[in-house]
Amino acid sequence: MRKLCTLELVSNLKINSFQAMRKQEVANFVTFINRAASSGVEVDISAKLASLSANMTCLMIFGKKYMDDEFDERGFKDVIEETAVVTSTPNIGEFVPFLDVFDLQGLTRRSKELAKIFDDFFERVIDEHVHDSKEEKQTKDIVDTMMNIMQSGKAEFEFDRRHVKAMLLDMLIASMDTSSTAIDWIFSEIIRHPKVMKKLQNELEQVVGLNRMVEESDLEKLEYLDMVIKEGFRLHPVAPLLIPHESIEDCTIDGFDIPKGSRVLVNTWAIGRDPEVWPEPVKFVPERFVGSNIDLRGHDFQLLPFGSGRRSCPGIQLGLITVRLVLTQMVHCFDWELPNGMTPNDLDMNEKFGLTMGRAQHLMAIPTYRLLV
Repeated sequence: MRKLCTLELVSNLKINSFQAMRKQEVANFVTFINRAASSGVEVDISAKLASLSANMTCLMIFGKKYMDDEFDERGFKDVIEETAVVTSTPNIGEFVPFLDVFDLQGLTRRSKELAKIFDDFFERVIDEHVHDSKEEKQTKDIVDTMMNIMQSGKAEFEFDRRHVKAMLLDMLIASMDTSSTAIDWIFSEIIRHPKVMKKLQNELEQVVGLNRMVEESDLEKLEYLDMVIKEGFRLHPVAPLLIPHESIEDCTIDGFDIPKGSRVLVNTWAIGRDPEVWPEPVKFVPERFVGSNIDLRGHDFQLLPFGSGRRSCPGIQLGLITVRLVLTQMVHCFDWELPNGMTPNDLDMNEKFGLTMGRAQHLMAIPTYRLLV
């Protein structure tokens, strides 16, 4: 399944096929903020990023945007947030097995209710794609690709609707909340550090100019942007405990015996704030990466926002493109100030519980358009 995902669903070829869609959705996002800038009103950055991420995810996976009530009466965001909470809440029944049957926390009941919501929705999506399968599409979405694999029999293993739905659930949850949360945190730090904002804007002016928005082809030329993103992921990893690993054999690490089959959680949040690894670890200083070879793709264990090895995130390339593209538009197209006379030091940077570590309070800011077009 992982091989199939890496080669067919989040390959560079597949990611590039959605480039026009990303450009259009980001343009819509900038247009919305520009209207707020014209009126001088504050923008709920966190909510708008979540909406943008949901739209891009739906277009990429399903081929169209779904309204919240087409998914469930609570909408995408609320259901996915509850899924994250239910999945990450410690289950008493796993620590005291004989209590599991009583479902004292209601986690099994809630999981089944959520599973029913997702299953009904995915069945409808697949039925729609089967019905429309004879239509020629300029860009095939991920459901199209998986249905083709299922019908061709080239999956190297039994591959039916259950596998399609399982993959859809993974991709929906993995892509919808993570990119928007990452951008939310990094942009919060940029607003808190006006010198970083100005330095990033200067780099964008030199590479892009003030006569147009940022294109994906510009992203590889933005060295300071990469430092800002690395520093943002160091301080605010979206998945602070990564995806669970399992030890495949008995081993001893630093005097601790780890039996075969143990579930291992890697606290990348703590690694990113370890004073033995990072000088002044709680400070946001992108310049710490000047001349550094530390990467965030899993090769350097002091910075692991996407994990490492066989359990690393297969969608890392897509995630980085999304984060870079949206973040640069926000910084390049607009100047920002906090509402109600707030200073950067007043900004609430508390975190909330969940599989992904989002902001406890939504980020609100007032934009001013700065491009010459």
